[in-house]
Order: sequence, then structure tokens, then C-alpha cells
Amino acid sequence: MVIFIDDKPVKIISKKKFHHLHGSDFDTILDARLEQLSEKKLKGHVIVLNTSAATIEKFFRLLTTAKGFDYQSVVFVVDDKDAIEEQIKGYYRVVKAAGGVVFNQENKILMMHRLGKWDLPKGKRDDDEKSKETAVREVAEECNITVVLGEKVCTTWHTYAMGGSKILKRTKWYRMNCIDDSEMRPQLEEDIEELQWMDEKQIQQALLNSYSSIRYVFEELKRQEQAF
Repeated sequence: MVIFIDDKPVKIISKKKFHHLHGSDFDTILDARLEQLSEKKLKGHVIVLNTSAATIEKFFRLLTTAKGFDYQSVVFVVDDKDAIEEQIKGYYRVVKAAGGVVFNQENKILMMHRLGKWDLPKGKRDDDEKSKETAVREVAEECNITVVLGEKVCTTWHTYAMGGSKILKRTKWYRMNCIDDSEMRPQLEEDIEELQWMDEKQIQQALLNSYSSIRYVFEELKRQEQAF
């Protein structure tokens, strides 16, 4: 599980996958059994070994009380990954959403400019919907195009505040193929300013002005393509 908190990745991994990591990838290595988390210690790219529920509680308390964090990313290595993930979800109101990475016949991907950032089409799931249905519906509503659903790409989690509530949004992303964009237009009431089909070079430029969670989607997409 990777959660993007204030656009910074916080990753939860089990000790079973710990051997895939390299110490050289981190600026700071902390052992939660030996030292307490503090704002001063959380610098750069951080890995926290032997993470407990109390460690997670301390980290999220620091998020609300510390004036400024310098960390770029945090990896928590845990014994019980499922329990820690449920603990984190308990700090937020979870909202479920779905979206699409849409390809056209020229193998370009549809990007949207919204609220000053390049993004991908997505939206909240209705109570009676499955995530796949949400993804297709939201793409149709936000872009006015017709698509065919493909394979799932990944799931992202990101946080934001709304009306005094702390929200954790879970978004399932699916690959899609566009079969009709003849009437494509942005859904202005959703603050979408522009829609653009982009090639790989244009996407790399757009991702400089995007969100870490969206860059993560493209990383997962690339990883899938390289696997075939």
C-alpha cells in the first residue's frame, strides 16, 4: 500500500519484502525499537524498521502537530501489513473512486488539465456501482468519449481535506481504449479546463506539473508493459 499524503508517498511493506530494498535508496534509516520518531529525524527519503502500531500513531500525530516536514518519502516495514493498513484507514473517511488511462488509435493517452495540474479522468463510485462501471462512467462524463474497458493498472490512495473532514481516496485505475472521441469536450462544471491526447514525450513534460499519485499510475503502467 502506498498512500500519498500531501503529495508525498508513504509506503507500507511487510518484512517478507524487506530484502528487495536497498539501504542506498534512503537518506535516513530509523529503527522504531531503538528510537522515537521525531520531526528532526524524518528527513529526505526515510525507511523505518520494526514499525509498530504505536510508531504509526506517532507518525500521524506528527503530521498534524509538526510545523514543517522535510521528508520526501517514508517506507514503514511492518510485521502485520493488513493490521497497519486498517489502522491508517481509521484516521480518515475513506472515499472510493475509479478512473482510466485512455489510449486512442495512435497510442496517445488522454490527459486533462484541471485546477492548474495535469490529471487523468476519474471520479467517485456510486453506492450501487462496481469500480469498473465507475471508471467507464466517469471517463464518459468528464470527457464525453466512448471507451472499451481493459485491464486494471493499479490502485492509488491519496489524502485531502474537505469540509473539516480528513479524506482518504482509494482510486482503482483501468486501461481503456477510446472508440469514439468525435464529440470530446471537457466537463467544465468539474473544473476541467482542457483535454489533450499526448504522446510519450508530451506526457513526460505534463507529469512535471502533475501529482505524485498520477506519476505513480504511469510508473505502474510502464511496469506492466515491460512485463509483456
